[in-house]
Amino acid sequence: MKTQAVAVATLGLILTGAAFAGPTCAPNKAGWKPEADFKKELQAQGYQIKTFKVTKGNCYEIYGHDRAGKKVEIYFDPVSGKPVKSE
Repeated sequence: MKTQAVAVATLGLILTGAAFAGPTCAPNKAGWKPEADFKKELQAQGYQIKTFKVTKGNCYEIYGHDRAGKKVEIYFDPVSGKPVKSE
């Protein structure tokens, strides 16, 4: 009985982790736009960046506000610069 409870709890943690995982972008850093240049491009588009990071899936991710002042969380492909997911 205890073994089943541990197995169910472990499966729940695995599934929860998968649900919160971000997208996967570039397999390696060849061809990436430099972070500083990319930030400047986003700011020129009206984004106010609070946090900028590189995810485990090799995407650029920002937290901040768009031109209209709406909160955003967006994942970008670091090679093309295009959004791949937003929340």
